[in-house]
Amino acid sequence: MSHSTAPLLIDCGNSRLKWVQVTRGAWQPQAAPYAGASLRDVVERAFADAPQPESIWLSCVAGESTCAALAQFLSQRFGVAPQFVRATASAAGVHNRYTRPEQLGADRWLALVGARGLTSAACAVVDCGTAVTVDALNATGEFVGGVILPGLRLARASLAQATPALDTAPGSGDNCLARSTADAIAAGTRYGIAGAIERVVREFEATLGPLERIATGGDAPQILPLLNAAARHEPDLVLKGLARLAAA
Repeated sequence: MSHSTAPLLIDCGNSRLKWVQVTRGAWQPQAAPYAGASLRDVVERAFADAPQPESIWLSCVAGESTCAALAQFLSQRFGVAPQFVRATASAAGVHNRYTRPEQLGADRWLALVGARGLTSAACAVVDCGTAVTVDALNATGEFVGGVILPGLRLARASLAQATPALDTAPGSGDNCLARSTADAIAAGTRYGIAGAIERVVREFEATLGPLERIATGGDAPQILPLLNAAARHEPDLVLKGLARLAAA
């Protein structure tokens, strides 16, 4: 096994595992879906040829049992206990104004830390994953609050569960003048989430003034084209936040 002085950075969301190990200055993140698969198999395949890391930094929002299993597999694979990252009151120039800072999700916290490394301007950080989060970071680095709403798949699944008579087959979300129920659901959820993001950012700007927009998450490519203002797309924002904390 080859050895590395670089930490292994891992972001475990609700459906995908993402990771990066910066060697020779190269930033080459990788990803693998794990929902519905054996997490152990995914980990073994993902890290079969990985260099031995000096440390492992882990963000995991997938539930206690999944996070514990992931940590166990990583410890067995590398002989290194992962360091779970959780939100704190302050880190890397970001100040957490949540009433109880530790209750902020690790992924939201790291996205904010990552965003602060990209700009010193006030910004809205949008994460389009299983849930969609829209968070406000002011110019002095304060996270001043944000919102959580269902993401695309979650919104569509809730319709399927609550309204069994609807046609919940996959549809096209490209046009609001939908002519089938499947297309109407696809368009309604896609445009609805985009509209919600726009409204929330307007509310932020009423208090904070103009904001840069930084977007991440697996569904961001579906949502970003519908936003009225351009957003900077950073697919690996949580990993960039992990990298900032590891470097600090």
